[in-house]
Amino acid sequence: MPLQDKYRIAILSAYALALHGFEALLPSPVPWLRFGISNIITLTALVMFGFRTAMMITLIRVVLGSIFSGTFLGPAFMLSLGGGLAGTIAMGAVLSISRNIFGPVGLSLIGAFFHNAAQLFFAYLLFIRRIEAVLFISPVILLIGTLTGFANGLVADILIKNLLKNEQDSIQNVARA
Repeated sequence: MPLQDKYRIAILSAYALALHGFEALLPSPVPWLRFGISNIITLTALVMFGFRTAMMITLIRVVLGSIFSGTFLGPAFMLSLGGGLAGTIAMGAVLSISRNIFGPVGLSLIGAFFHNAAQLFFAYLLFIRRIEAVLFISPVILLIGTLTGFANGLVADILIKNLLKNEQDSIQNVARA
């Protein structure tokens, strides 16, 4: 992996961890529910730099975020890892299959759905073992995940457009010089 890619992953992971930490300060409408604002960085990385970069950012954010919050290898870590992997893989697969069909908002909605579905699956499989409890909470989790996935997708779309515009402006300035 080229050194530039390592720097890019390190910087984007730091941004994702900062957003992850900021999000922990926000009040949550449902216990253990997070808004997933650090996924804005993952989605931006996926669209601009590819699947490998996005997956590395997801793994670094989940592992370091859980270490910093004291949940490493606990239930929250397992759910976060399962959801993060599922969401990133789903977005990466959809982007590779149909790059021109889904924009950042659509990709974010797909990622949010798979993230939440995986978390519900792992919660049932590893902890709850009562399907009626999972089915009871599923609509709430999926609804909030859809709303936050939409909002995160909008923010990522704006961020991507601004980054691409700045990149084009920089290229034009270099060409003029």
